Amino acid sequence: QVQLVESGGGLVQAGGSLRLSCTVSGSIAVADVMGWYRQAAGNQRELVASIGPGGITNYAEFLKGRFTISRDNAKKTTFLQMSSLKPDDTAVYYCNLKRTIFGKIYDAWGQGTLVTVSS
Repeated sequence: QVQLVESGGGLVQAGGSLRLSCTVSGSIAVADVMGWYRQAAGNQRELVASIGPGGITNYAEFLKGRFTISRDNAKKTTFLQMSSLKPDDTAVYYCNLKRTIFGKIYDAWGQGTLVTVSS
């Protein structure tokens, strides 16, 4: 059993910055892939960024270099540093853990943290 808890969301003006954090309760494996997704009102959930074994990262194109994902395995915490925020970034941001066990992928999700960017 794995639980993920996000924090760091809030209200910020356009151009500002926020850092989201995701702490894992339970076990975490070196092969786990951690990621951040977001879902805006009326839209589907979309991948923001992910970080896997060896620190390999992937970012959504729409970020245009504004976000950075990082990971502290000792603290079981994943961060998403967001800069130059835009109103279009307003969404609920979800932490995700993907674990592969004998060829099958298992997902764990956090409850989400709301980020609101004002004009």
